[in-house]
Amino acid sequence: MTNVLFVCSANRLRSPTAEQVLSTWPGIETDSAGISAGATVRLSSEQVEWADIIFVMEKAHRNKLTRQFRRHLKGQAGRLP
Repeated sequence: MTNVLFVCSANRLRSPTAEQVLSTWPGIETDSAGISAGATVRLSSEQVEWADIIFVMEKAHRNKLTRQFRRHLKGQAGRLP
């Protein structure tokens, strides 16, 4: 099973949509979160550690993810766009 995490700003449109679309793929477990303080589901260190692959919607999301969760990343950063 591959754990895939989708990250956007508010977790209201982009990342939940991506999570839903890929949730039916065999061998894929999905989750989504937002990186902003007001996100519906705020990104946690547990989610970052759980993920095998992390997709971000913007370069700014990748930068913020790296700054806030650097010690929890375990190679997923190389897979970020």
